Amino acid sequence: MPTTPSERSLRPHRPRSPRRSRRSRRLAARVACWALLAGALPACSLVGGDEDPATSAEASGPPAAADVVAGLRRALERRADAVRRGDRRAFAAGLARRTPQVREQQLTWFDNLAQLPLAELGYAFDRQNIVRRGDAYWVVVEQSMQLAGYDDQPVVSHDRFLFRPAPRNERRMLLASVTDDAWEDEHDVRPQPWDLGPVQVRGGLGVLGVFDAGSVGSAAGVIASVERGIADVSAALPEPWRRTVVVYALSSTQFLQTIEELPGGDPERLDGVAFPVAAGPGQAAAAATRFALHPRMLARSGPQRDRLVRHELVHVALGERDDEAPVWLSEGIAEYVSVRPVDPADRVVAEAALGRAVEGVDGLPVGESFTAAGDAPVASYGLSWWVCEYVAGSFGEEALWALLDAFGSPGADEDEVLTRVLGLTADQLADRAARLMVATFVPGAGPGSGPEVGDQDPGAPSGEPSGVSSPSPSAPARPSSSALRRRSAS
Repeated sequence: MPTTPSERSLRPHRPRSPRRSRRSRRLAARVACWALLAGALPACSLVGGDEDPATSAEASGPPAAADVVAGLRRALERRADAVRRGDRRAFAAGLARRTPQVREQQLTWFDNLAQLPLAELGYAFDRQNIVRRGDAYWVVVEQSMQLAGYDDQPVVSHDRFLFRPAPRNERRMLLASVTDDAWEDEHDVRPQPWDLGPVQVRGGLGVLGVFDAGSVGSAAGVIASVERGIADVSAALPEPWRRTVVVYALSSTQFLQTIEELPGGDPERLDGVAFPVAAGPGQAAAAATRFALHPRMLARSGPQRDRLVRHELVHVALGERDDEAPVWLSEGIAEYVSVRPVDPADRVVAEAALGRAVEGVDGLPVGESFTAAGDAPVASYGLSWWVCEYVAGSFGEEALWALLDAFGSPGADEDEVLTRVLGLTADQLADRAARLMVATFVPGAGPGSGPEVGDQDPGAPSGEPSGVSSPSPSAPARPSSSALRRRSAS
């Protein structure tokens, strides 16, 4: 999920079947995916709707001749083969010569893919989606690409290419354009960083980092942070996971701006965001979960970025396991795990969250609060974290995973699950978590401080820090006014 400079936001949800629609109902602006980046991967037809990828006017013409279909198929096969073999000259031979901008863009794309560990790259098309324009042909292509060691299966995406016959060989088709803005807008095409401009790929143990010229100087630090995060998160989770991840760490927010359902709609509100990459249009399954960092995080090496990285890695590791969980639980677990390596005395909570806890809470955070304006997201992340601290401290960490699994059952009801697993209502759980936060961070406060919740002791945190803190990387980045350190033990 995302992290923000003054708040944490919610990651976009995955494309899913109707049974998986609970998260979309929880969030105010959800439409499609946390999908490629949240991956926008709609519907079941070729490009995601009931309509043909070409317009009705275009599709009304006669089917393309057999020799045209064969020429297009050969062109796409040669293109994929050249990329797989790393043959730049063969790839360039498939590009129209009188399109210098297209050639430059396409050769950059080739250079980008040459750095990726491709397990598969291939193309397919339906002859019904070939449209003639003069002596050229527009065709909707289906690209299938899989990153070896990082994707569970190939990622299928769609685009529209323009081919022209070679001047001296009409049977040989040359690529003349990969851009049709109107079609791309209509069909919600969402590019990857290697589609947008030059990238520089760096690798580590289980890490594939995608940088650019402006960010590659930070590559070593980012890769090392993710490597440490993989080890830390793996030690904290009860079940094994792939322990590999693709991270985007670019010098601009251009890619972040392409994310469908971007939390808050503004990349400047995010420090980082994890997103499932759907296997293809209309498919609920994810080929992988990746995460991206905001450019400002490249310079923030140290504990703040490390905690942010661990938070996002929890979402990567859990994958679809937390899809049905309430947002407060999925985000709370990510926060809870992200602070395990931090000395208890150095753990921090946002001032907005503590303020809400001191005032008294009226229930667990609702999904919309994680993307609302103002301090609501900060308070929601903080309370969600301390709900998990309370559960782990009072019932054992296994209770967190029992809750996660219980919410994965079809039609799970929040109050029923909490009563069955913990013996508490949602209001009781929220109140006791708030009391525990106050007792931990407010000097002089004891177990009875904070909102009244009855006779049960709020429980003890899983670690015993001291002091009053400053913002967590998952929350605000402005310590002067937004966070508190644990009170000193005395």
